[in-house]
Amino acid sequence: MASRQKQINVAVLGATGAVGQRFIQLLEGHPWFRVTELIASERSAGQRYGQATRWVLSGNPPSHIADCEVLPLDADVQSPIVFSALPSDIAKTVEWRLAEQGHMICSNASAYRMQEDVPILLPEANAEHAALIGVQRRKYGWSTGGVATNSNCTTAPVVMAFAPLRQFGIEAAQVVSMQAISGAGYPGVSALDITENVVPYIGGEEGKVETEPRKMLGALDGEQIQWLDCVMSATCTRVPVIDGHLVAVSVRFVEDVTEAQILEAWQSFRGPDPVPGLPTAPEQPVVVRSEQDRPQPRRDRDTGGGMATVVGRLRPDPVIGGWKFLAIAHNTIRGAAGCSILNAELLAETGYLE
Repeated sequence: MASRQKQINVAVLGATGAVGQRFIQLLEGHPWFRVTELIASERSAGQRYGQATRWVLSGNPPSHIADCEVLPLDADVQSPIVFSALPSDIAKTVEWRLAEQGHMICSNASAYRMQEDVPILLPEANAEHAALIGVQRRKYGWSTGGVATNSNCTTAPVVMAFAPLRQFGIEAAQVVSMQAISGAGYPGVSALDITENVVPYIGGEEGKVETEPRKMLGALDGEQIQWLDCVMSATCTRVPVIDGHLVAVSVRFVEDVTEAQILEAWQSFRGPDPVPGLPTAPEQPVVVRSEQDRPQPRRDRDTGGGMATVVGRLRPDPVIGGWKFLAIAHNTIRGAAGCSILNAELLAETGYLE
C-alpha cells in the first residue's frame, strides 16, 4: 500500500446525516486523510457536532469530532478534499461552488452523476474515468478543483459484478433490487410501511440503475465516455433489511460464455493499478459464494470491510438466453461513503491533488 508522509485535511458536507456519519466513522484513523471541517445545514451550524447530530451507527462519534463546531453551508472551507453527503438539490449549488474555489469534491449525491464531464467512479471498474477531472479543469479554467461522484447504492454491486464480464460483451441485463431501509436515510421508511412487507417502488431508483452502469462501464474516448452499448431494465424494491442491497441479475452476452469463464473472471478480478494498493480497497473486490443460499445481507454485507461485492447462485437463464445470479454490497459503505473515500484515494495517488 502506498504511504504518505503528511495527512490531507478533508471536510464532510452533510456531516450530521446518516451517510455523513458513515464518512466520519470510516475516516477515523485513515492513514491519508484527517477530518478537520464538518459542514451541515443552518439547523446544525454553530453547535458542537455531538450536540447537533443523532448518531445512528454503532458506538459513538469520535470524541475529537464530537467537540468540533459544525460549520454552515456557506463556510469558507479550507480542506482540499470535500466529501459530500448532501441531498442532491442542495449539492447542486454547494458542490459546484466549492469546486470553482479549488476543492476536490468526492460526492455521494446524484446531482452531477450524469453530467458528461463528471465521472461516476468505481475504481476497480473504471479508474481511467478519473481523467475527466482534467477535462473539467480545462473546460472551466480550474487549477485544482473538480467533481467526482460515486454511483447510486444499488448500481454499485451491479457494476462491480459486471466489470469482470465486460470482456464477453454485455448485450442486455435485467435487475431486480431488494434494497435495505438504510438506503432511505434516517429516519427512513415508516415502520408501518416496511414491517412484514416489501415496498415495490422506490422513486427515481429504476432510472438510475438502468443508466448509471452504462456510463460507468463505458470506454473513455478522448474527453468523453462512450456508454456501454447494452439494454438494461430494472425493478427496485425496499425490503425489511437494515443494511445491504441485494440484486437479482439476468445478463445476456454477445458471445457464448460458460459458467467456468464467468467464475474465473470474477475470482481473478482485481482492478487496475494503483487501485489494489489503496488503503480502502478490498483485497478481493468480487467474492464468489458457492452455497445455494448465499449471498445474504446479514452474512455477506460486511465482506471486505463492507467494500467487496459478494456474488452467488450463478445459473443459466432460459428466458433472457444468458446467465442469472445474485450480488450484494453494503449500501452505505461500498454504495456510499466508502466508495467516495476510495475515489479520493485514487485521485490523490494519481496526482489530481497536486
